[in-house]
Amino acid sequence: MNDKSPNYSEETLTEIRALFDQHGREPYYGEEVSQFEHAAQAAELAKRDGYDVEVQVAALLHDIGHMLPTDDPAELMDEYGRRDHEGVAADWLRQRGFSDKVGTLIENHVNAKRYLTFKKPGYFAALSEASIQTLAFQGGPMTEAEARFFEKNPYFDLILRMRRWDEAAKQKNYPTPGLEHYLALIENYLKLKN
Repeated sequence: MNDKSPNYSEETLTEIRALFDQHGREPYYGEEVSQFEHAAQAAELAKRDGYDVEVQVAALLHDIGHMLPTDDPAELMDEYGRRDHEGVAADWLRQRGFSDKVGTLIENHVNAKRYLTFKKPGYFAALSEASIQTLAFQGGPMTEAEARFFEKNPYFDLILRMRRWDEAAKQKNYPTPGLEHYLALIENYLKLKN
């Protein structure tokens, strides 16, 4: 570990705290939960399913790209947040020392929705109205060629699981720990990684 790692982690935690302080209470696009509630529920679902801290962190931060500032209206999906939030989030987190696995899980959770709507007809019918609206901005269901390529991702099964957590993490009054718990989780992850 180099001498800059602890400070770098502290800076990252400060940035993430500021994003959740500023945007965490805002409604999660078209759903009856807040941005923070959605993130925390996703992390809790990953934990419930027995996944390690790295995967819990990816689940927690999968939509942080919606919270990152942009001045370009072309990047927005009407009232449904940022168009490429998954790619923006993955890049932002990698630049701050998060693993490629975290980045890959995050940048593919939208691809998983596109894949599942192509592969499983019943999946589309179960999507929330907001997820249906954003799907149109995100390229719609995959083509057969896109699906075959996506299936080769080494994290394919875990990405699909992450998508299921994303869809399930929209429950009103679902009990989760507060922000401090998750910041400590991220801090532990970054310390272990460095």
